[in-house]
Amino acid sequence: MELYRIKSISEFHQFMQLPSPPHPLVSVVRFEDFNRECLAPFSRVMDFYSIAVKRNFHVKMKYGQKPYDFNEGILFCMSPGQVLRVETDHHQESNPVGWNLLIHPDLLWHTPLAKTIKKYAYFDYAVNEALFLSPKEEGLLIDIMQRIDEESRANIDQFSQDVIIAQIELLLTYTERFYHRQFLTRKIDNHQVLDRLEQVLSAYFIDETLLEKGLPTVTYVAEQLHISPNYLSGLLKILTGQSTQQHIHEKVIEKAKEQLSTTTLSVSEIAYCLGFGHPQSFSKFFKAKTALSPLAFRQSFS
Repeated sequence: MELYRIKSISEFHQFMQLPSPPHPLVSVVRFEDFNRECLAPFSRVMDFYSIAVKRNFHVKMKYGQKPYDFNEGILFCMSPGQVLRVETDHHQESNPVGWNLLIHPDLLWHTPLAKTIKKYAYFDYAVNEALFLSPKEEGLLIDIMQRIDEESRANIDQFSQDVIIAQIELLLTYTERFYHRQFLTRKIDNHQVLDRLEQVLSAYFIDETLLEKGLPTVTYVAEQLHISPNYLSGLLKILTGQSTQQHIHEKVIEKAKEQLSTTTLSVSEIAYCLGFGHPQSFSKFFKAKTALSPLAFRQSFS
């Protein structure tokens, strides 16, 4: 499948066979206005942000190798440089509805949003981690997009950029709130992730992987759970108050305490078994987490 690189919002409009955008750096388009031929299978990389509220899309979309069916009302965000692949579902006619906000990074120059937009981890979530919206939430976000659209079509004056930026910031803040709501309301699925996380970490510390590769990374754990690293860390922060890295460290301390209290292995041997290249690094790590050195912890059992 040919990969298209779309560098500007004007190029996106051309690609989708839409009229030229009224503003070169920000645009709001309706999926109903897309030419049906543009929904043919394709892969694309865009050099700008995309925030899309979609419904009744009936296409299979992939972010990386993960498929997702966009038939429900959802919000999906992409940052510049991400690859998106679209495959047509030949069994159903696609009559997409919804809105797509496009924001070129140049719009954000010399504004605080140029830096703060990078804190919103949902731009790096995988497609199957899209936000499921309630009708009320969907209406609220579409209303903001429509206000951005109206401002982008008005005569540009000294306030235009400030008004548009303020609306974008509002939309991003609501999206953050709605993702937190999703983490809390999808309890069954989310607690299954916690169970699987424990299984992944336990399996990693049982086999020889530690000796070969060292401590597990956040990326490794996320891949095993088929979740993007940012989504996993965001989910864990909401559910447990701890990041993925902190969960990994907890498992390391648990295993270290187990070996210090039940075996005669030296501290150096335990450090090696737990994936530390140097005993000093292990001792420093253990003391930082427990306020005791490994030897002091062992002696407390004698």
